[in-house]
Amino acid sequence: MPGTRKLGRPTDHRKAMMRAMVTFLLENGKIETTVTRAKEVRAMTEKMITLAKEDSLHNKRQALAYITKKDVVAKLFTEIAPKYADVKGGYCRIIKTGPRRGDAAEMCIIELVDPSEKKNK
Repeated sequence: MPGTRKLGRPTDHRKAMMRAMVTFLLENGKIETTVTRAKEVRAMTEKMITLAKEDSLHNKRQALAYITKKDVVAKLFTEIAPKYADVKGGYCRIIKTGPRRGDAAEMCIIELVDPSEKKNK
């Protein structure tokens, strides 16, 4: 269930951070972060993509309530979601990259999976 990790932050800060990271991931397709943050971001990103598969006004308003940029919501509904129309899930991939220098936090790259890769397997 998304949202069960506290990530060492107060609730309002944590929610704002997650919204920003989901927005940035949908905008750029890839971000580098810690593994625990990436797992939370993956859950919410997959919910947003699933929401965008059905192009309705209600779903657009729900996406706008979470994603912080209007142009990213437009990209989600016009470019990203149609690519995954016949895919049931697994839109994001987490690739571990090793410990971070300084505090040794486990780092990873989270990226959107190309749906044509899943069909070939």
